[in-house]
Amino acid sequence: MYKSIETLLVEIPTIRPHKMAVATMQTQTLVLVKVTTEDGFIGWGEATTIGGLGYGEESPESVKTNIETYFTPLLKSLKNLNIAQTLQIIKRNINGNRFAKCAIQTALFDIQAQRLNLPLSELLGGRLRDSVPVLWVLASGNTEKDIAEAQKMVEIKRHNIFKLKIGSRPVHEDVEHVLAIKQALGADVSIRVDVNRAWSELDAIKGIQALQDGGIDLIEQPCAIENIDAMERLTHRFDIAIMADESLMGPDSAYRLAKKNAASVFAVKIAQSGGLIEGCEVGTVAKLAGIDLYGGTMLEGPVGTIASAHVFSTFHNLAYGTELFGPLLLTEEILKTPLQYQNFELVLPTTSGLGIELDLDKIDRLRRQ
Repeated sequence: MYKSIETLLVEIPTIRPHKMAVATMQTQTLVLVKVTTEDGFIGWGEATTIGGLGYGEESPESVKTNIETYFTPLLKSLKNLNIAQTLQIIKRNINGNRFAKCAIQTALFDIQAQRLNLPLSELLGGRLRDSVPVLWVLASGNTEKDIAEAQKMVEIKRHNIFKLKIGSRPVHEDVEHVLAIKQALGADVSIRVDVNRAWSELDAIKGIQALQDGGIDLIEQPCAIENIDAMERLTHRFDIAIMADESLMGPDSAYRLAKKNAASVFAVKIAQSGGLIEGCEVGTVAKLAGIDLYGGTMLEGPVGTIASAHVFSTFHNLAYGTELFGPLLLTEEILKTPLQYQNFELVLPTTSGLGIELDLDKIDRLRRQ
């Protein structure tokens, strides 16, 4: 059934340094997975990570090696199975590797949706919206540059919600930086912060109080991944929304967080969740627990971004919008027709599968040899 499974590492510089607590990115390595069937269908998936191993347990190199060594022989051995049966066998035979599993699953869904001549979202329960709000992350680390960048985005109607990457400097410096930007942009512009798990609980108490008083709307992953007890205490202590991100590694962790009321918002990432289905399951846990949703990103290129949009379009509640700006951070376009960003939102394609067409010549020129 599966003729070939290829993993391509595509190197693309970013439009500016992207500074986070865990890494500073100047180039993104897109991890693209191409699955070709014996009857000629081609499906695409993406397993892009952030900062090599600086963010999580998988790297571009490990994804490529593991897909070539373990996933490919397994998939080629399977005959006449549906997606559910195929994924069950993958899960039974391969531990961990959530990003790689997500890329493979995305490609299989892309193929199946093309076979049925349906947008991929219709295989996930059906879209409830044809576009999703998209914020922009201000991560230069320079207050004046960030203000100018945000003002330009508002002016051209591309983004009116902004997230600031903090956590690499002392708490008081980060707070001053954030509140100066909030004051410059005014009450009508939503500002959130992502600490990328950099604060101790005591630092978080100091920082969150000051940010809440200054009109900031949301605090993302203030504490370490495993410190769910601190997340619970902070969620109970403050009125400001506390969002779980790195602590969310799929439906099981979503259930544990919801059970402890350790977040008021979930940042759903399809790669972190381990696949499109698992991302939807995280959304269901949140819905049942009364937790708001936000569509997260691993700063993927257009493949992972539009796959995420298909998932997020099915969510009943997307109260905090999405972060699907990854392709806009890259200096090169790898689609024949770029994704459509307009009026502060990303428009979902209505054509079959993922609804995108990749520029193979451009990818070949940019891929790591």
